[in-house]
Amino acid sequence: MAERVGNKDVDGALLEAIRDRMAQVITRNLGRKTASETCISGLSIHRQIAPVGPNSYFFEPSFTFTVRGTKRVVLGGETYAYDQSHFLLTAINLPTVMEVLEASEDHPYMCVMQKIDLELARSLITEMDASRREGVADDAGLVLGPVTIPLATATMNLIDLIETPQDAPLLARSIQREILVRLLASPVGGRLRQAVQVGTPTSGISNALRWIREHFSEPLRVQDLARIACMGESTFHHHFRALTTMSPLQYQKQLRLHEARRLMINDKLDASLAAHRVGYESATQFNREYRRLFGAPPKRDIRSITFSDRAFPDEGFPITGLMQSGSATMQ
Repeated sequence: MAERVGNKDVDGALLEAIRDRMAQVITRNLGRKTASETCISGLSIHRQIAPVGPNSYFFEPSFTFTVRGTKRVVLGGETYAYDQSHFLLTAINLPTVMEVLEASEDHPYMCVMQKIDLELARSLITEMDASRREGVADDAGLVLGPVTIPLATATMNLIDLIETPQDAPLLARSIQREILVRLLASPVGGRLRQAVQVGTPTSGISNALRWIREHFSEPLRVQDLARIACMGESTFHHHFRALTTMSPLQYQKQLRLHEARRLMINDKLDASLAAHRVGYESATQFNREYRRLFGAPPKRDIRSITFSDRAFPDEGFPITGLMQSGSATMQ
C-alpha cells in the first residue's frame, strides 16, 4: 500500500525546492562577493560563508527573505533570531545590530532584501478589504512573519528575473505588487498597514523618526517631536516606544553611535573626532555608550573589524547614506 504523505510534508518539500532554486541563482550571480544590487530596483542579494557580526545596520522599510542560515537582529532592548521559516518585515526606519549566526562554505547564509514602495503599499490597501486589521497596533516596527508557499513562490519568481534582465521591466512590478499583497495579508501585515496609512499613529511616528534621522547630531526636544507626530507627549512616548522599543533619546543615541562607527570604519576617523561629528560633547560618555551597544570600546571594536573578514555593511544603510538617498522603493 502506498505511503500517505501529509500536506505539511509536501509543503516542506516544495519550500525546500524553492529555496534550492533561489540559492542557485544567488550563488551564480554573486560569485565571491558577499552582496550585490540587482537589475531590479530595490532588490539586493546577500551571501556569507562564515558567521558575521555584530554589525551596524540601519533599515529602511523592507522585506527580507532568508534562503539559508540564521540571523539575529537586536533592536533597542529586543532580540529577534530568525531562520528560513520566517521573513523579516521592517515597516519604519530603524537602527539595528545584526549577526549572521550560522554560515559556512558548505552551508552559507543567504537572503534577498526588497525595499518597499510605501506609495504602492498605500494604493494596495485601498483595494483590499478595508475591514482587515491583521496584527496589533503595539507591534514593533520590525516584525517576523511565517513564510508561506505563495510568498516564497512570488519571491522566487522575482529572483529568477535577475537572470533574464530583459524581462524585468515587464514583469518585476507585477511580482513586487503580489509580494506586497502577500505581506499585507500576512499575520503581521497590520504593522505595514499602520506604517503606510496617513493619519495613523505609526505614520505620525515615522514623521518624527525622519526628523531625528535628518538632525541626529542636534539637541532633541520631545515636545517638538510630539508636535511633528501630531500627538500629545504621553501618547507620543507610548507609540514611539512600542514601534522602536526605545525612547526618543535612546533612538537618537543609537543613530549617533551607528554613524560614528561608520565614520571610523569607512572614513578612518579616530574615536574622538567621530564622537564630536555625531554630536557627543563627552568622549567618556561616547566610549561608555559605544561599548554598551557594540560590546567593546571603539578602538578595539574597529580594530577587530579591520583585521577580520567581517563585511560592513551587507544589508541596511548608513545613516548619512539615508539622508542622501531618500526613501526606499519597491519598483
